[in-house]
Amino acid sequence: MVGMVIISHSKKIAEGVRELALQMAPEVSISASGGTKDGSIGTDIDIISEGINKVYSEDGVVILFDLGSALMNAEMALEFLSEDKKDKVKIIDTALVEGAITGAVEISMDKSLKEIIKVLDGLKLGKMA
Repeated sequence: MVGMVIISHSKKIAEGVRELALQMAPEVSISASGGTKDGSIGTDIDIISEGINKVYSEDGVVILFDLGSALMNAEMALEFLSEDKKDKVKIIDTALVEGAITGAVEISMDKSLKEIIKVLDGLKLGKMA
């Protein structure tokens, strides 16, 4: 089953979005990777990497993020992954809350990484795929 990582500058937001998504799909493996090591607002490559590794499966991982620098740190975290893992971890630019809930539901239906990405990309465009 595909895993999901929620990245937010706020640890509380990441955890809250994770909690909402798990209400819809409690069997999905979702990591909340928010804030910095000292509890400040921001994102941290190590926390993101830990989140990826926590939910990683051969089926893949989708990463959702809140703001631009979270994207940058997610991309940097991917650089530290092995090549075989890198190919199975995808960063998706979509609405964080809606994307997490929709993504969790799609994952719970045991859809492939490619199918999940298509649906989440459809959210970004304002239409369901």
